[in-house]
This record gives sequence, C-alpha cells and structure tokens, in this order.
Amino acid sequence: MTDLSSRERMLGAITHRKADYVPCAFMSFTALRRRCHDDRHEQVRAERAMGLDSFLFVPALSRADRPNHPDLRGLPVRFHPDVETREWREGVPGGDGILHKEYTTPGGRLQTSVCLSEDWPHGDHIPFVDDYQAPRARQHLLTGQAGELAALRYLLTPPHAEDVAAFQREAQKAHAFTKDQGVLLAGGWGVGVDMANWLCGFENLMVLAHEKPDFVAELLEIIHQWNLQRMKVVLSGGVDLLIHRAWYEGCDFVTPNFYREAMLPRLKVEVALAHEAGALYGYICSSGLTPLLDFFLEAGVDVLIGIDPVQGTHTDLATIKKRIGSRICLWGGVSGAITVELGTEGEVRTAVRQAIETLGPDSFILSPVDNITVDNAKTSRNVDVFLEEWQRTR
Repeated sequence: MTDLSSRERMLGAITHRKADYVPCAFMSFTALRRRCHDDRHEQVRAERAMGLDSFLFVPALSRADRPNHPDLRGLPVRFHPDVETREWREGVPGGDGILHKEYTTPGGRLQTSVCLSEDWPHGDHIPFVDDYQAPRARQHLLTGQAGELAALRYLLTPPHAEDVAAFQREAQKAHAFTKDQGVLLAGGWGVGVDMANWLCGFENLMVLAHEKPDFVAELLEIIHQWNLQRMKVVLSGGVDLLIHRAWYEGCDFVTPNFYREAMLPRLKVEVALAHEAGALYGYICSSGLTPLLDFFLEAGVDVLIGIDPVQGTHTDLATIKKRIGSRICLWGGVSGAITVELGTEGEVRTAVRQAIETLGPDSFILSPVDNITVDNAKTSRNVDVFLEEWQRTR
C-alpha cells in the first residue's frame, strides 16, 4: 500500500479501503489558485508539489466567466433565447441606491432588486443567482405568486449543445491530465435547495414551505429536473466523483421533516444516477448535519464533504464518526477560516491531530473547511504547519 497514487488513495478513502496514510486534499484553495492565475492545471501541480492529494474539477469555468452564477460552479447557466433582460439603477437619497433587474420570458415576467452597499461586487449587474444577492434583496425573483414558475422554466433550460460539446472536449483533456498526474477527477456542481434559497431568499423559502407548499414542491421539482440534465452531461465525462453543493441544505435552513419529505427522495435519485454512471457521490454540507445523518445513509451518499468542528452547528466530530463514519467517508475536520487563517500554530497542530484521531484513519480525507482564501504570511505559515502535522501522522 506504499505505492498508491493520489487518486488511488482518495478513492480508497471514499470506498472504505485501507490506504497507506490519511489523504489530505483541500476542498478549495482560493489563495493558491490566485497565485496560479486561475489555471486549474497549474494549481493541481502546485498542490502535488506541496504533497497534497489534489483533484481536478470539471467543468473548470472560472468565476469571472460565469457572471450570472458566480457561486454555482459547473456548466454555464443559459436562458431560453427568447428571454430578454433589463437592468437599471434607482437613486436613493442618503443611500447607495437600488439596482433592479427584469426578465421578460414567453412564460411571463420576473423582477428582482437589491439594495446596493459598498461591498456589492457586481457593479450595475445583478447575477441570476448569487450569495451576495440573497441577503441584499429588496425583492426576490420568486415570491410565491401565480405564474412565476412558468416564467422560471425559461431561465432553467437544458445544457446547450455547444456547452455539451465544449465539456466533452474538456473532459477528454482532463482525463489525460489526471492520468499523468495520478489525481482524482471530480465534476459538478449538482444543486437543489441552494438554488431555491437564491431564488426565493432564505427566510422567504421557509415561510413559503409552510404557507404555499405546492409552490415549493413544484419549484423543487423544476430545479431537480434541470439539475439531473446537467448531471447527466457531467457524468458522461467519466468523472470519479460527482459533487453536489448543499451548504444551505443543513438543518440551519430546513427541518428534518422537510428534508425527509421534500429533499431525500430527490437526493436518492441523484445518488442512483451517479452510481449508474460509475461515479461516486459527494455532498458538501458544513453545518446542521447531525439530524440528517440517517438520511445521508439512506440515500447512499459516498462522501460527506465539509465537516467543520468550529463554524458548523451539529458537527461534533466524534458523533458523526460513530454514526456514519464506517459507511460514509468524511472530508474536512479543521476550520479553514477560524483555525488556519486566524489561529495560532499550536491551535492548527492541535486541530489537525484531533481531526485525524477522531475521524480517521480510515474513510477520512483531511482538509480545511471550506476554503483558504487569505494570502498573507500568517496564513501561509499556518498552512505549512497544517501540512507538517499531517505528515507526522503518515
């Protein structure tokens, strides 16, 4: 077991086979990616040079190249060709103003607006879906009114033929690269309730689930069918791991009953689709986990990504390991934003040891959760300390 490739080590952890040592693969490493000029291949090489068990993600469309969905990685999100959009700014005395956007579709008209602030990153543009947009929305795109979902269908269209062809070419090159580097090939992102939260607003979606359950049920089914179409394209590329983003699917945002009734059946379909294509299924959720662990088991999730013991709620490491750790691989274990970016060297060492001792050694992938974004001397030193402590356990 001492001659495993990085890919073999990662697949071994996810499928519960003993490996030579606990793999370490950063879920996301934005600080390093910026140094690599957003070149994913260069980033993989840099991570491998650091000793990390890196992976390549496809499609690799950069954030700058997806202005309408900066927080949704994956295939481009394109509208029906008959959709027209209009954006305008409204001045507000003593304020930064309000930005409006209107979508005119063959199925009807949708409108949203956001209250601008100094930290608004999109200029005079409102993305279709975005983390910045939801909490600043003066009016969300969907409010539960009759006719809204008919219009939404024209904004959630199947992948365009040219995007499918471009992905197939990218996947072919990705296979050659990952074979040469000996690393895992991951693809995605799948999306479900995160999309619903972006469209409706977090609090509003909770209210709608109680007051207009039929509207929410139809919305989730529209998103689900759209997501399955995108999944099929990514799975056709022969990825090792299909990843679903579910940061807003923990019990901080939904109740266990809602998860069981509205989300679990669709999760089962996604997992089955991935497995039929020969891919493993990864689920990124870093908070609100414990009440949902049995659902992850029932659905057949292969790896739960984003176990954060500091910022997450219901993320006690020992509890999660005991309840699902022999049947679902766990990926994470250390807070990136709190421990690695802000902590002392001693705190980093302690966190790495505790993560490996509690979640490892089998069926575990070590990582800061969710990301390392700060690029300064302190964080760089803490990353070195993180890796040193991990290497001591090998």
